[in-house]
Amino acid sequence: MAKSALQEARSKYAPKLPAALEGAVKVRLGEATKSVSDQDAIQSLFPNTYGLPKLTFEASSEAVEAKPLNAGVILSGGQAPGGHNVIAGIFDGIKKIHPDSRLYGFLMGPDGLVKHNYIELTSQIIDEYRNTGGFDIIGSGRTKLEEKEQFDKGLEVLKKLDIRALVIIGGDDSNTNAAVLAEYYKAIGAPVQVIGCPKTIDGDLKNEQIETSFGFDTATKVYAEVIGNIQRDCNSARKYWHFIKLMGRSASHIALECALQVRPNVAIISEEVEAKNLTLDDVVTSIAEVVAERAKNGENFGTVLIPEGLIEFVPAMKALIAELNDFLAHHEGEFRAVASEDQRAFIIEKLSKANSDLYASLPTTVARQLTLDRDPHGNVQVSLIETEKLLAEMVGTKLAEWKKDGRFVGKFAPLTHFFGYEGRCAMPSNFDADYCYALGRTAACLIAAGVTGYMSSVQNLTAPAKEWIAGGIPTTMMMNMERRHGEMKPVIQKALVDLNGKPFAFFAAHRAEWAKTTSFIYPGPIQFYGPAELCDQPSRTLALEQGK
Repeated sequence: MAKSALQEARSKYAPKLPAALEGAVKVRLGEATKSVSDQDAIQSLFPNTYGLPKLTFEASSEAVEAKPLNAGVILSGGQAPGGHNVIAGIFDGIKKIHPDSRLYGFLMGPDGLVKHNYIELTSQIIDEYRNTGGFDIIGSGRTKLEEKEQFDKGLEVLKKLDIRALVIIGGDDSNTNAAVLAEYYKAIGAPVQVIGCPKTIDGDLKNEQIETSFGFDTATKVYAEVIGNIQRDCNSARKYWHFIKLMGRSASHIALECALQVRPNVAIISEEVEAKNLTLDDVVTSIAEVVAERAKNGENFGTVLIPEGLIEFVPAMKALIAELNDFLAHHEGEFRAVASEDQRAFIIEKLSKANSDLYASLPTTVARQLTLDRDPHGNVQVSLIETEKLLAEMVGTKLAEWKKDGRFVGKFAPLTHFFGYEGRCAMPSNFDADYCYALGRTAACLIAAGVTGYMSSVQNLTAPAKEWIAGGIPTTMMMNMERRHGEMKPVIQKALVDLNGKPFAFFAAHRAEWAKTTSFIYPGPIQFYGPAELCDQPSRTLALEQGK
């Protein structure tokens, strides 16, 4: 395989580890846990894996003699930088337990488990992928593990390969599926542990125990670099407004983190839009006001950061989308049978009066995008809605109206961008390389501890890696009940931007200044070598949350 010079250099990087994981390990048990809400409902659905204690791993002076074990690993959902290091950490961890231990990778996500497609991951394969981006070592997929038939089919191959532990690396929904699988195998007495690892660039799989999901650090640094490049061009040409949509369907963590790194003129935070009950016109007007004010100083340029899921957070649009999701969950076949030119009229007739009127008022392209095929969770695919183009067009229309009324608005020339896939498979930052490897080694320790229904957790992440705290969190502890496909389902609670948190407070305190002045910061590319302050720093979000 041909490699770049940087690939060659990164392959030799040795990830830093928490001190507790460097030698023999012992387990410290915490108190019993309960779910974040809906305790009775969650406990009834997970009677065998609910209420488990938190675990912390500590250094031990006594090595424990162990037998070889076989483990399996699945990459589930969208890619995130560092996934290969999680797998490398699992591999090294189980080899540390016993050198004859073996690791099997199921190909193309959960589908590989169900269809019995797998490879054995040898040291030769693992070494090719250390510190690299992407999930191409075994591929990923979005098949949901929800049905008994899937669980039983997977158990066949796990028994065949004598796999006693399965690690599922994924986001909130994938780890929810891991919890369901753990409960089922425990209920039927199957000798298979199920362990999860927290992955998503969106940053919405986080809580007091999971300080950040892996991949968020790298992805936001990649986006911030490109935004910084655009801002440098913007400040040079001085004639364009750049509307930049960023990944993050259910939360604005990416948009907020990038704003903290690059200081744009405008950054919309979806959670604030919802909290203030803003309309789409309110959002458009606020952007137009910044454009007009900057024009007074001859600055007919700037940047606007837009979260991917904005449309779903505008209260009126959120109500419309919720009704559309419910309707299509039960009547999609009927809807798809209608001729395409008649589908809009068909929907208008079926919705409640308020949502029907709103749907009828939308531009044709946006209305059509709201009824495209749903994602695997039954939700509208917001990444297909070109919000950046919609806002740019609406701001232009608003400014034209003001100009007719005699208001000075300057010149407005918008350009639009969507940054998503550019960051999902980037070469992981030192932080993500270290964090992911530690998550994998922690998962191996959870396997050695004989537990199931846990998620690998590494905390104290703004400290040097040696001081990180490794352990396991019962997955049911993070769960609540939410409506999916028109039914209430147990899921890991998504973490949205905390409007009372320190990262948003810092942003809110400075955004008026950033709007008025050109305060751009140009982060440049990810640094892998040099002073620690350049190479190992965590995201601004994490640093602010932990008072650094």
